[in-house]
Amino acid sequence: VIPPPVIHIESYSEDSISFSLKMTTNIKVSGYVVNIYWTFDTHRQEKRTLIIEGEKSIQKVANLTAQTPYEISAWARTELGDSPLSFVHVVTSGTRPASPSLKAKAINQTAVECSWTGPRNVVYGIFYATSFLELYRNPHNTTTTSHNITVLVQRDEQYLFLV
Repeated sequence: VIPPPVIHIESYSEDSISFSLKMTTNIKVSGYVVNIYWTFDTHRQEKRTLIIEGEKSIQKVANLTAQTPYEISAWARTELGDSPLSFVHVVTSGTRPASPSLKAKAINQTAVECSWTGPRNVVYGIFYATSFLELYRNPHNTTTTSHNITVLVQRDEQYLFLV
């Protein structure tokens, strides 16, 4: 039986998490698959996937959000097959940034100008869809470091926007 890997949180800050991965077995490990999950504004679950080569590993994941719960799951790839999943949870330190204040204005039938307030030198994600279900499951999205963007949409549709 292949055991799940051990995920150990080495450290965390307001914008990063460092963790180690190891197996408590003599089975040869070729690498790990790690997923980092978090929920954005209760509407959208985000995920980042890391493919890690080798047996032992210490990883640092950066560009995270302060005071946000993250779930890290991992499994090992071994000579006998994939291991079961293991999970850890961690909340980044610091103060969560205030939600931006979004304004969306139709420019014409197929373009919407989105602008918002918020801190500088960060990456903003803009999510949009024609229903709450689509906004949660599979929204259109883009990112920018500025405070405005023009989004192209389908004509004759109403859209929900989230930044």
